[in-house]
Amino acid sequence: MADAKKTAEPLLMPTVDEDGTPFWTYAARGELRIQTCAEPTCGEPRFPPRPCCPHCQSFATRWQKTSGRGRIWSYVVPHPPLLPAYAAHAPYNAIVVELADAPRIRLVGNLVASPDAPLNSVDPARLRIGARVQVVFADLDGITVPRWILERP
Repeated sequence: MADAKKTAEPLLMPTVDEDGTPFWTYAARGELRIQTCAEPTCGEPRFPPRPCCPHCQSFATRWQKTSGRGRIWSYVVPHPPLLPAYAAHAPYNAIVVELADAPRIRLVGNLVASPDAPLNSVDPARLRIGARVQVVFADLDGITVPRWILERP
């Protein structure tokens, strides 16, 4: 009879493609940078990263450092059934953060108590739309991912 014990599945990791590689490179340095149009008459930020500016169609790009501050624009606390790799972390949150210095840019992540804290380290009752957050970075299986902490815990 086969062993009934299952091995833990790894958490889902981001896909790193050619356009997004600089985002992850800067994250590994502890910097939150957003792709921005380098055309002098445009300068619009864009996320997710892509080769062409959706505003002016320029292929000129630069990576603008942000303050790493924002606010919770939306959130969800997933309920079962969950992906098997995340079931042990429930209840955890997934938040959408609107960046303070690029309000049209919204990033998805998790609100945690500290950079290396587990996904369920913040009580879901503490989640509030509009709460001010600050980016932190955590290394997960060799990829540095942005996470968020409350500015005023």
